[in-house]
Amino acid sequence: MISKQELLKSRLLIIDDNSANVELLEEILSSEGYSSVLGITDSRKAEQMYISYRPHLVLLDINMPYFDGYQVMEQFKKIEEESYIPVLVLTALQDKETRIRALSEGAQDFLTKPFDQLETTTRIENMLKVRLLHDRVKNQNVILEQKVQERTLELQETRLEIIYRLGRAAEYRDNETGQHIIRVSHMCKLLGSLSGVSDQEAELIFSASPMHDIGKIGIADSILLKPGKLNHEEWEAMQTHSTIGEDLLGGHKSELMLTARDIALNHHEKWNGSGYPQGLKGTKIPVEGRITAIVDTFDALTSRRPYKDPYPVEKACAIIQEERGQHFDPELTDIFLANIDQFVQIKNKFADKNEENTTDYQLSERDKV
Repeated sequence: MISKQELLKSRLLIIDDNSANVELLEEILSSEGYSSVLGITDSRKAEQMYISYRPHLVLLDINMPYFDGYQVMEQFKKIEEESYIPVLVLTALQDKETRIRALSEGAQDFLTKPFDQLETTTRIENMLKVRLLHDRVKNQNVILEQKVQERTLELQETRLEIIYRLGRAAEYRDNETGQHIIRVSHMCKLLGSLSGVSDQEAELIFSASPMHDIGKIGIADSILLKPGKLNHEEWEAMQTHSTIGEDLLGGHKSELMLTARDIALNHHEKWNGSGYPQGLKGTKIPVEGRITAIVDTFDALTSRRPYKDPYPVEKACAIIQEERGQHFDPELTDIFLANIDQFVQIKNKFADKNEENTTDYQLSERDKV
């Protein structure tokens, strides 16, 4: 319900070229207790006054010089594109044609001259109640929409946080200081954008790539943390982390989880078909898998691991160049190397503590994992 106090605080705008009519209406409204009443006699000022004053109700004359009431209502309709114009038409005309036209132009009710005080105040009060209720519902809808957006954002942030923590759970086992998944996600997004994928796809890869090694949760510490070279059986067990990741992330239809599953499964496939687990070749490897393969290898090569010191950036780039067209998509490799400074910036921004580049190393089997 709308209280009397709310009604009396409403903003009312009177537009009539006859100053006597304006003064009479101001007197009637003032005697009823309305505190915000503004009157103008020049219809040329109507549009700007409506914008600045934002009245809850307009008392509008039809026959005026410069702009008549119909033209003024046309101006108001352009302002109130998502609402209705709260107009009470003032007219001395009783003919049906005038009333029908006024209604079709947006008027909500009529007030006939000369004014009767009881009729005037009753019609104004009724229209204000409708207008204030309309505004209340509209404001509530805006508030609800904002709350929905806030909740959606909160859920999205929570979901991404869970993703990072899942990725971190796997990373933590072989890299306690690991910022690896953060670097990989930012680099994947950058390489995706540079290669021409859509903004939406780049965001999906950014959000999904932290889970690329989630399958390492299922790999025994004796293998994952072994400082020396893996034997054949250990190497085969290590390779299963890609299918373990697929199993962990599969079974959900959201784009994010589908992308995360594809990355986990395919980021160790190779351009020449010699990768695992399926031996996919060329563009049969999903682009998100090809992107992650380059980024993951670069970050692994330039990061400290239990079984090696970090490679210098130059050495890592040389290795990636050597694997162009073999391990890595040649086009993506060229884009990556041509923009290496941007990837190094990400590397430095999210660097692990006490990370230092050392000199020459050979590419080990573990770095290929």
